Amino acid sequence: MSDVFGKNQATSAADAAKIVPRAEFRVFGKDIIEGVKAKMWNGKTVLFQARKMPAETYFLSAKTNEANVKVRDGLLDIKTKVGETPEGYEIFQPRGKFQFPVKREDLATILSHLKVEMALDAETYTIDAFIAMARQHPELVPVTVEKMRYGFTVDGIICEYAQVWFNGAMVESACAESENYAGMKAVVEGLGIAALPNTNYLKAAKQVVGLL
Repeated sequence: MSDVFGKNQATSAADAAKIVPRAEFRVFGKDIIEGVKAKMWNGKTVLFQARKMPAETYFLSAKTNEANVKVRDGLLDIKTKVGETPEGYEIFQPRGKFQFPVKREDLATILSHLKVEMALDAETYTIDAFIAMARQHPELVPVTVEKMRYGFTVDGIICEYAQVWFNGAMVESACAESENYAGMKAVVEGLGIAALPNTNYLKAAKQVVGLL
């Protein structure tokens, strides 16, 4: 959820590496939202505007569960898992945002994070061309993801609950994220989601399409 209050703009890999990554705890399933809504006022809560997100395309790789690669509005965003907190919260480091059309060397960088190989004969590639190539690749699965997100903070910890559609199949989600791991732990427990499996978007999408 790292872009909840941020701007969607291209960044180089070098600039992305300077960003301090947040840890995230996220859950997916049924009947999650009502429980969170009932408990979200246990602390000091601030609501933010609900947002219907533009459709995104996630690129799932059979070769890795460590790279979150997605496109929205022609901008491809990469984050890779770099570790976990002692509580088991996942830490994903931004690796850059690429504006399509992209040069061949940039697409090679994107594919290296997905740990797949692909013949790259053209000098530049449009997003439509890349999606078509991914659909033909035996180890890549593009998935359309739509989100209705409801953001808020509890005691300064960024949170949300959301309806998420993977290729049209709807599931509910909730999460908390922060650099403040102790504060995160208290909020996760307060929202009543601590006992549920920590599942990021990548794993949830793979479960829906049968890659996990």
